[in-house]
Amino acid sequence: MQMKWLEDLIALAETRSFVRAAAQRHVTHPAFGRRIKSLEQWAGVELVLREGGPVTLTPAGENLLQHALQTVESLASARREFQHQVLPGQPTFTLVTGRTLARTLAADWLWHIRAQTAHALVHVRTGSMAETLQRFERGEADFMLTYHHPAIAIRLKSSQYLQLTVAQDRLVPMSRANARGTRLFDFSPTKAAPYLAYADSLALGRLVLDHLSNHAQAPRLTPTLECDSADALLEYVLKGLGIAWLPWSLAMGACKEGKIAQLGGKALEIAFEIRMVRPKRRLSALAEALWETAVNELSSAS
Repeated sequence: MQMKWLEDLIALAETRSFVRAAAQRHVTHPAFGRRIKSLEQWAGVELVLREGGPVTLTPAGENLLQHALQTVESLASARREFQHQVLPGQPTFTLVTGRTLARTLAADWLWHIRAQTAHALVHVRTGSMAETLQRFERGEADFMLTYHHPAIAIRLKSSQYLQLTVAQDRLVPMSRANARGTRLFDFSPTKAAPYLAYADSLALGRLVLDHLSNHAQAPRLTPTLECDSADALLEYVLKGLGIAWLPWSLAMGACKEGKIAQLGGKALEIAFEIRMVRPKRRLSALAEALWETAVNELSSAS
């Protein structure tokens, strides 16, 4: 039996499609089917029902799936310990998130829980929304901190994961401002403003594109720069290169200092949620305690 067969079964259970699961596992459809067949031969029972419609697992398949999830996570945890030289008995947990969230909300959260993690080793891994999701689904992290909005909603099976809305944020169009608060750029019906855009690979970029494409009063814009970093776009706005939709959590410091200023009204803002996601399976004692703290604090605040 090969470990990749267990990972194949997990992918098939998540996608409920041989085609999508094969694409997720970066193999051809026929090769993926042969690997599932090999797993069934090893188990000695049928694991998958193949009679039309979405793929479903047999009771034996569901049973093996739970063992597969535990095995893959256990080995991933051991690998993390080997890679990061965790001391024997030292508690540890891993958070995967986007680069901007790592600098803003994740930093605030880690500072808030510093007493609980005083003797722990914390791993923070960043990447695009797609990269973060792939790491999380492979069992490489205890928590995922991610954006949530109908335009960029990620698909996670409620039977396997729990989600918690931990914050609200918004994207706000910003321009450099002078000492008197006058904006360097503004929206005009006759002149297009230089627009600093997010790369298509970023979730924030898809949010802005969806918003402007469906907005009856979308301003005139001329794209002049594209970047895959919200932090970099903030610096470009500060230098007067153009306007950009920036997360308020990232830009509010510069805005309160008068270095940049908002353009347009509330209608041009894009509200979104930030969610923390975890697997339903049992996590380490530290990770479970952190999740319980987050749930209790949010319940108290509501």
